[in-house]
Amino acid sequence: MARLLSVNVGLPRDIQWKGRTVHTGIWKTPVTGRCRVAKLNLDGDGQGDLGGHGGIYRAVFVYQIESYRHWQEQLKRTDFVHGQFGENFTIEGLPDSEVCIGDRYQIGSALFEVTQPRVTCYRVGIRTDEPRMPALLTGSGRPGFYFRVLQEGTVGAGDEIVKVGQAKDGMTVEQINALLYSPNHPRDQLERAMALEALSPGWRGSFEALLQSESSPSEGGNAGLVPAVAARPVKSGFRRLTVTAVNQESADVLSLTMTSANDEPLQMALPGQYVVLRLQGVGGGSLLYRSYSLSASPSAKRYRISVKIEPDGAAGTYVKDHVGVGDGLDVSMPRGSFFLQPGEGPVVLVSAGIGATPVLAMLHELASAKSTRRVVWVHGARDRQHHPFAGEVRRLIQDLPHGRSIIYHSKPGEDEKAGEDFDAVGRVSPSVLKELDLPRNGDFYLCGPTRFMSEMKAALTDLRVPPARIHLEIFDGNEALTPGISGAATRPPHLPDNDANTGPLVSFARSGIAAHWNGSVYQSILELAEACDVPVRWSCRSGVCHNCESGLISGTVNYAPDPLDPPATGNLLICCSQPQADIVVDI
Repeated sequence: MARLLSVNVGLPRDIQWKGRTVHTGIWKTPVTGRCRVAKLNLDGDGQGDLGGHGGIYRAVFVYQIESYRHWQEQLKRTDFVHGQFGENFTIEGLPDSEVCIGDRYQIGSALFEVTQPRVTCYRVGIRTDEPRMPALLTGSGRPGFYFRVLQEGTVGAGDEIVKVGQAKDGMTVEQINALLYSPNHPRDQLERAMALEALSPGWRGSFEALLQSESSPSEGGNAGLVPAVAARPVKSGFRRLTVTAVNQESADVLSLTMTSANDEPLQMALPGQYVVLRLQGVGGGSLLYRSYSLSASPSAKRYRISVKIEPDGAAGTYVKDHVGVGDGLDVSMPRGSFFLQPGEGPVVLVSAGIGATPVLAMLHELASAKSTRRVVWVHGARDRQHHPFAGEVRRLIQDLPHGRSIIYHSKPGEDEKAGEDFDAVGRVSPSVLKELDLPRNGDFYLCGPTRFMSEMKAALTDLRVPPARIHLEIFDGNEALTPGISGAATRPPHLPDNDANTGPLVSFARSGIAAHWNGSVYQSILELAEACDVPVRWSCRSGVCHNCESGLISGTVNYAPDPLDPPATGNLLICCSQPQADIVVDI
């Protein structure tokens, strides 16, 4: 008979880890006497990261004493105590290889249902003082599992665990865990998992993504785990293209049109995607890598990018002074997850300054298709001299039967005319966005300075636009994901302290930083990125969760440890990879 050995609770606390403050509830200690179990929690318990833990389907985490013994033997440890793995219930019996999703158990006066395996993160590595632990738990088939509370009640150490319901056509915790995290995702097993009524929505969504994935075995990757920013991997490397036109779009924006030197078709981009340019520094200086959105209608014959010339911008200055018609440029394949989504609903394109470039490509696509969708173009510029593509946008809007343009100039010139050069004085602000008669049921595409997009996203959220309908393109990096890290100061990307002049060069293309790899200082590309304050995404830090998956623009990497399921061809996991030679990463 299985039994409850210990009930463990703990409220979130702040701890210090690698110079950062982590807010976590993983420190659990045994309760004396009986403890009340509610729908979301145990009395005296809490989670520090409700995005990854807690909620109805993850109310109680369970781990087995048999797994404790396994890890003590494997790691040569004798210091584990109940609650060491962050579990609420330390139990005897109910191995992951036998417990099924949907099984029901009576413990004390409470009733529970198994909903999913544990999703491990770096914090269990902190708690056990073993950084590999997230990967070890998942890869071993000993993750533990979560209970949903069907009937509230009280529990206590020594209670018997009585099975009162068995899942129909059940799949074990171990099977479900392997189906998501291993490289094998048989369709029949995915369909079987989707039929489990008790399975939590998060895992159901991951399996649905795997079912819908069109990746071939040669491409690899895990559609159930890959983040949106890396969900469309492309082939690494650069292609030499020839500049066929240079156009001045405004006082500080130049457009370059490029074609294949041998007339071979170019890779068709999705409207809104970007390419990476590899530019040779002046006088044989360091290579520069910069991401530029394709600003014209998608084409297999030509690419157009538009570059803002900043006073101190190395790449823009190089383009202005050293690139002309007939010159060759090294260009990556189009990439990015910011692109026009199919559908029939309204489209709202909101931009400021050079942020117009990706949404302009979307406008081209809509106009080319003579779309009958309601399309609203909202753009902010300083004045007419600094307003690129003004005439081009007017022509495209005229081709749309339900198109509308709203232009704001913050400092219009004395010779500018309202209603002709602009529609209103000011900047596109949250109050302006709320005052405009915008379709709340539309898809919103935002691009511009980071603060601008943050404000626009918050304003749309206040207007109750669903998060899935708000799309952002961030020029200088991606939105960071650092679960549990609190109070960290945000700094612009920079070279790390004591950057060496030797070792492979790791270039973070979207952040505009290139730093040398030092294997005696950094264990992973993630650690180098953090030393540069490059915005990064991660959770497990050990090759399990794929939150850190990013585009590998050029170069090759080694893995240590090996990821449980390798990323798609053209991507890499920065949390457990090291460069073999110079590489360029799409962050």
